[in-house]
Amino acid sequence: MSERRRWSAPELLDLVLDPGSFEPWDEPIDVSDLPEDYRAALARAAERAGTDESVLTGRGTVRGRPVAVVVNEFAFLAGSIGRAAAGRIVAAVRRATREGLPVLASTASGGTRMQEGTPAFVRMVEISRVLMAHRAAGLPYLVHLRHPTTGGVYASWGSLGHITVAEPGALVGFLGPKVYEGLHGEPFPEGVQTAENLAAKGVIDAVVPAEELPELVDRALAVLVDAAGRGELPHRTPLEAGAQAASQQEVWDSIAQTREPSRAGVRHLLRHGGESTVRLRGTDEGERDETVVVALTRLDGQPCVVVGQDRSRQDAQHPMGPAALREARRGMRLAAELGLPLVTVIDTPGAELSARAEEGAIAGEIARCIATMTTLEVPTVAVLLGQGCGGGALALLPAEVVVATEHAWLSPLPPEGASIIVHGDTAHAAELARAQRVGARSLLEAGVVHHLVPEVPGESARDLARAVVAEVSLALRRSARRAALEVGETVD
Repeated sequence: MSERRRWSAPELLDLVLDPGSFEPWDEPIDVSDLPEDYRAALARAAERAGTDESVLTGRGTVRGRPVAVVVNEFAFLAGSIGRAAAGRIVAAVRRATREGLPVLASTASGGTRMQEGTPAFVRMVEISRVLMAHRAAGLPYLVHLRHPTTGGVYASWGSLGHITVAEPGALVGFLGPKVYEGLHGEPFPEGVQTAENLAAKGVIDAVVPAEELPELVDRALAVLVDAAGRGELPHRTPLEAGAQAASQQEVWDSIAQTREPSRAGVRHLLRHGGESTVRLRGTDEGERDETVVVALTRLDGQPCVVVGQDRSRQDAQHPMGPAALREARRGMRLAAELGLPLVTVIDTPGAELSARAEEGAIAGEIARCIATMTTLEVPTVAVLLGQGCGGGALALLPAEVVVATEHAWLSPLPPEGASIIVHGDTAHAAELARAQRVGARSLLEAGVVHHLVPEVPGESARDLARAVVAEVSLALRRSARRAALEVGETVD
């Protein structure tokens, strides 16, 4: 295996930022009041690293979009953060907030500078405070963790990003493994503090080589910063309320269609109707469940956060559990914080029913998803795409506008389960499905669904996905117009 390349701060700035766009913000460091031996150590560190401190800050552009940057230099005393370096970070984030700029941070640090001790250590609080003020202003914060990132840096500005990625093979952890071994007399378990393991556990979003950062930042900012564009996806005239309710057989046929593996799912919506998509994986708190997709994307030109149930990843061995709903709530919070519309996609045979799910607070997570969605102040659109079974489906339903495909359905239990409760067998499932009015047309008549997307016999998953996204795009535009009218603005 080839030796890992350690990117210096200037090299990383050259790699990620557009050529010639970097404008440094850093003032010279005053070391006159420091002890002589520490001044000498700083001078040696500066000579070795080629920088005057362990952090460089400034402004540049990434593919034309302005960003503020905060970059660690590991060669300067292991990238440690003293008071001067902390002051640079605080000043840069405050300036970025004033100027309305996203912040891109890249860490490579052993943590707090031991030569300065507690006075430096407590500055991590101020760094976190200004970053949260930046986020509260609705501005993006993107984090790239380099090898190694440990200690107070990881436990403050390294862990507060809207999107957090790490370079391949990077050591990322709270306590450095050498310190652990020295304190406990045994090595830290191998493979735990690696970028790959943290991504697998849902602590970070992805493992991304530095060379791919410009593309990632470009896609993220295309959603987070760029204005909405005009979509060109084909739109179908929705079925209107009052359409004749489907017969018992038609409802049951619809249920069967939504269970077909070839039917369009959330991944089709993102693939055929989205652009600049950035997947966010995990809760960022140590859980990951692939049955839910959370993504930043532009659906038919409209920037939004998508939280969707991925039917292709749900089966008896991998049901949608509490962690999936916690991931969904992460997406909801992200939409609220960044002021982006939220699009939820409902397509589930039901949430996990097990002792593990009960102990993981499955009921509470359903309740919290519903509570979060009902209190969001950003535009919300729910898409009933296929199966809508039980509380797991209800968790993503309470949006301003609900769009459903013609054959989608929503029920408290699978029709077979409801038949068992009422009749003691599954033979009456089709009959009960009609009686419970689970079909999309009945939901339209009841006002649960606001728009139906017609389905064309024999159409591909791609075509259905594009038709759904076109309807969602219209709903988002209507919502944007209403919001603009409320504040007296005009919308083209």
